[in-house]
Amino acid sequence: MSLAEKVAELPLSPGVYLMKDSLGHIIYVGKAKQLKKRVQSYFYNSTGHSPKVKQLVRNIKDLDYILTDTEFEAFMLECQLIKEIKPMYNKKMKNPLAYTYIAVRLAGLYRQLEVTYDSKDDEHSLYFGPYTSRSTVERAVLGIKENQKILCSSPRNTHTLCLNHSLGLCLGMCAGGEALEKYNEIMDRIIALLHGTDTSILSNLEWRMSQAAEKYDFETAAKYRDYTGAVSSLLQKEKVIGFTEENKNIVVLEPMNEFNLKLILIKGSVILYHAKLDTRITDPKQLHVDIQSAIADHFMNQVSEVREELSRHKLDEAQIIYSYLTSHSGSYLIIPDEWMITRSHTSLDEAVHELLKSYFRLPVS
Repeated sequence: MSLAEKVAELPLSPGVYLMKDSLGHIIYVGKAKQLKKRVQSYFYNSTGHSPKVKQLVRNIKDLDYILTDTEFEAFMLECQLIKEIKPMYNKKMKNPLAYTYIAVRLAGLYRQLEVTYDSKDDEHSLYFGPYTSRSTVERAVLGIKENQKILCSSPRNTHTLCLNHSLGLCLGMCAGGEALEKYNEIMDRIIALLHGTDTSILSNLEWRMSQAAEKYDFETAAKYRDYTGAVSSLLQKEKVIGFTEENKNIVVLEPMNEFNLKLILIKGSVILYHAKLDTRITDPKQLHVDIQSAIADHFMNQVSEVREELSRHKLDEAQIIYSYLTSHSGSYLIIPDEWMITRSHTSLDEAVHELLKSYFRLPVS
């Protein structure tokens, strides 16, 4: 069967597609809610494709696909296959360098905010990240520095005002005194921003954007719009990192169609168990028992205080899970470790009851 025929016969179902070259090597792995539409998009109306995608399409000579029951499973399977196969074009379409971090350097006359690939932990630095887009991090840091007037052009030149001070971009903390005290207050707010406990700097960026727009200064408004978007992206990524490091027990119940549900049990960013549930042959009470039993069986021995190193693939998987849960496309619940340790069947029973209420007219427990 030719490649064109394979593409034409693809189903409109969730799944993962594997692009192959003339030697049969898998060169790209992708996921789709509707396989046929997604794969066709590579070959039709391709004028808007990036150079990397155009190069990929020229090398596609064959393809395979794997069907999944849900879009969420397609996302997770894509992550798994990329990690295992390491296709050439998946690497090319991502930044090949390591993760990017924001470092607050504590040594020297005053603290400095830097972008770095190095995450070595030391007593003189505070790190935030990892982030997958260096350009977003650099834009966010530049926006914060410019907005807070700490864009020093000679941070190592002590006791001498830099050029940016004369341009109104630097407080003059390099000369010490009151400016340094104000600078330290700003750095405390920046650290609080990255921790997610004080978003006043983000609010100020949004205010500056709206002020520029009201004055019809659209160039400045666009600049602050980009800064605001970059900072918001960092805060979102910090939420994902925190969520992953907490290593939560997650129960997902996702509708497949009118009659079927998909039960997925996740520990942190790892799928421990999944099963298809047919509501036509299983009554709500039995579903309740089956789900509660699966939770107990798979989470009981997974309680751990050990935190694994956050790798690129683990963060990618965590982003998928976090985005899925916050999109409310399905129902889910978080099972505290304490319930597994104390074997709190009453709490678990009530939680499963609540989970099923959205699919069945269950009485109040």
